Amino acid sequence: MAFVVNVQAVKAEDDSFDASTTGANSQNETRGEIENQIKSIRENTEKEIQAKREETKQKIEELKNKIKDERNKTQAKVKEARIVGREKALERFDKAVVKINDLKDRANTQIIKLATKGVDVTNAQNLVATAEKKLTEAKTKIAEASALLSSSINELTKENKTQLKTLTQNIETLVKEANQSLNQAIKSLKDVVKTKRQTEERSKKETN
Repeated sequence: MAFVVNVQAVKAEDDSFDASTTGANSQNETRGEIENQIKSIRENTEKEIQAKREETKQKIEELKNKIKDERNKTQAKVKEARIVGREKALERFDKAVVKINDLKDRANTQIIKLATKGVDVTNAQNLVATAEKKLTEAKTKIAEASALLSSSINELTKENKTQLKTLTQNIETLVKEANQSLNQAIKSLKDVVKTKRQTEERSKKETN
């Protein structure tokens, strides 16, 4: 799954604005305050993800220790491979969430920067809010999958396999939709920046 967005393009467009606007210091202060809030939220999110990782890691380690008690070496290898596979699956989920969180933070940073310059960022904000909702739902599904995969070293039952397959599909869909919303948010910002710049240039020509 690709997580690609041209945030730099928005930044380049925005940098073409005249920085010497009235009330620039006030705008910078406001932007700084909001950016600090986003930083705080991001740090709390990272702590939350890390805490869940540690909890799952501990459960996985407990399962690995149980394998050591397995006298049948063949069975032990099968169970060990099973646990390793589950670990990798959970890591993929975590990485997907981290990438989306990073993309969301970058989008929010651009929204704040443009909002303080009088750019209409309503559409982008709504799209980011949609992405946040999708991401929260994905985290819930990931927690359910983690609980399922770290509950036992035994092979999953047919019912559990079906449940895991559904969870995985839901997670992938939610992450994809969150990613799409954020890309749309970035595109929206790029479009309004371009429109604002064109309007300002046209206004300058008319007054000259």
